[in-house]
Amino acid sequence: MSEISALAPQGAASGGKDDQSSATSLYPPITPYASGMLETAGVHRIYWETSGNPEGIPVVFVHGGPGSGTSPIQRRFFDPARYRIILFDQRGSGRCIPHGELTDNTTPHLIADMEALRCELGIATWLVFGGSWGSTLALAYAEAHPECCRGMVLRGIFLCRKSEIDWFLYGIRAFFPEAQRQLAEFIPPDERHDLLTAYHRRLVDPDPAIHQPAAFRWASFEASCSTLLPNPDLVSAFGSEKTALSLARIEAHYFVNNIFLPDNSLLSGVDRLRRIPAVIVQGRYDAVCPIVSADELARAWPEARYVVVADAGHSAFEPGIARELVAACDAFARTGGFA
Repeated sequence: MSEISALAPQGAASGGKDDQSSATSLYPPITPYASGMLETAGVHRIYWETSGNPEGIPVVFVHGGPGSGTSPIQRRFFDPARYRIILFDQRGSGRCIPHGELTDNTTPHLIADMEALRCELGIATWLVFGGSWGSTLALAYAEAHPECCRGMVLRGIFLCRKSEIDWFLYGIRAFFPEAQRQLAEFIPPDERHDLLTAYHRRLVDPDPAIHQPAAFRWASFEASCSTLLPNPDLVSAFGSEKTALSLARIEAHYFVNNIFLPDNSLLSGVDRLRRIPAVIVQGRYDAVCPIVSADELARAWPEARYVVVADAGHSAFEPGIARELVAACDAFARTGGFA
């Protein structure tokens, strides 16, 4: 699921943390000091950038979706004096080439890209920060390469099990019946019993007249359900042609393929994470990634600090969630942990 950041509050431009009127506690905007394209063995080229302190603690931001890409505001969870901030766009997303491409686009490929980027940048270990689908990929990466993770900050836990995908497409109508009805009614009645297959077929169609309306409906639905209070501007932003297509097409691609990992493998692999300092931040009223998944992860991983934000939904930029994420990163910079 996506980070939903296109229209998050921008806050102050200089001088320490944001003014409290923005209620985000984010650091001021910064610009990258380096960027590039990571080459792969196939057709994909992966955009990356670094900002903050070149000698600081390396932190890699793992964006949501899959397919949403990164945005400048995501640099602002981290103290630029203390962190070397690495953002990268996953295959087919953001500034990666080719855009929306599904060939060789699987979870193992994304894990390999993260490892290649770590080596390319000369990083021994890094703090891994991911929310929504970003939490999925962060967990998968850490379970494959625990020795490379000096800590983890996870938000809006999504374990990408069939029950969670079914909730997203159907069960979410318990809270957002209007949005789910618009998603369903785009599809002819005889196909609505399997919305994922119906949307996937349209989203992978090469004809823009077929895939673009489906992408717009999917992305608008997700944005409509991602904040505790309605945000029409956010819905409009996620309806942009480029973002909507990569988000919807790549999400559907991963969902129909069960994220290219064995069932429930992320919970099953938690034992590999026990030595890694970690914090889990979850909005109580997250309708996109319901709290039950975070609760299950926290129970399986009691060594991780678990923070429930009482007045928040899904977005990383809900005020309470943003404050907890920034506080967690500040604590890690000071102490190397989250206690």
